Amino acid sequence: MSKQTILGRVTQLAKANINALLDQAEDPQKMLDQLIRDYTSNIAEAEQAVAATIGNLRLMEQDHKEDVEAAAEWGSKALAASRKADELRGAGSVAEADKFDNLAKVALGRQLQSEQEAKTAMPTIASQSEVVDKLRTGLDQMKVKLSELKAKRDELVARAKSAQAQNQMMDAVKSIDVLDPTSELSRFEDKVRREEARALGKQELAASSLDAQFEQLDSLGASAEVEARLAALKTGAS
Repeated sequence: MSKQTILGRVTQLAKANINALLDQAEDPQKMLDQLIRDYTSNIAEAEQAVAATIGNLRLMEQDHKEDVEAAAEWGSKALAASRKADELRGAGSVAEADKFDNLAKVALGRQLQSEQEAKTAMPTIASQSEVVDKLRTGLDQMKVKLSELKAKRDELVARAKSAQAQNQMMDAVKSIDVLDPTSELSRFEDKVRREEARALGKQELAASSLDAQFEQLDSLGASAEVEARLAALKTGAS
């Protein structure tokens, strides 16, 4: 996987809106668990990419340093060869002087080559340094995001357990309400009161029947008295 692809994924994951993702999820806890696995995996990949990119950068920096040092060294050699040529030419050794001048030219050519290589490497080194900085920043942000995800997951699990406990308690309370012994006592009391009312009704009915019998008896007594008095009248008249 290229560093550009890693950089894009790191940037995207680091900027992810956890709350928005949770709002869209059917099962937030499962989504958080999956995100944690994804982030952990991507952080491991990003760390490898950052390490490889840093390694390449350090190699380029080392090569650049060697090119700069080589350019300086070839410049020193060119200067030494040129001075030696001037010395020999001054002594009348033209052929030897030309030889050292040619050596000075070779050294200057090598100096130019090393300077060009060092110059060419500068933009790449700057670009690699920028990539490394971005990867490091993104990696740090991903680690912070991973901590947020774990905290969210723990919070969600705790809330889910609390909600489950509350629901269990409410179900228990509801069950107690349905089987409330006071409600059974109330129904039993109503039944007793109905039985008492029926007994009172029977008593009233029995009392009214007894009164009627006494009234009938009283009526019979009055009728017998009338008959006795009539018989006495008849006896006295005779």
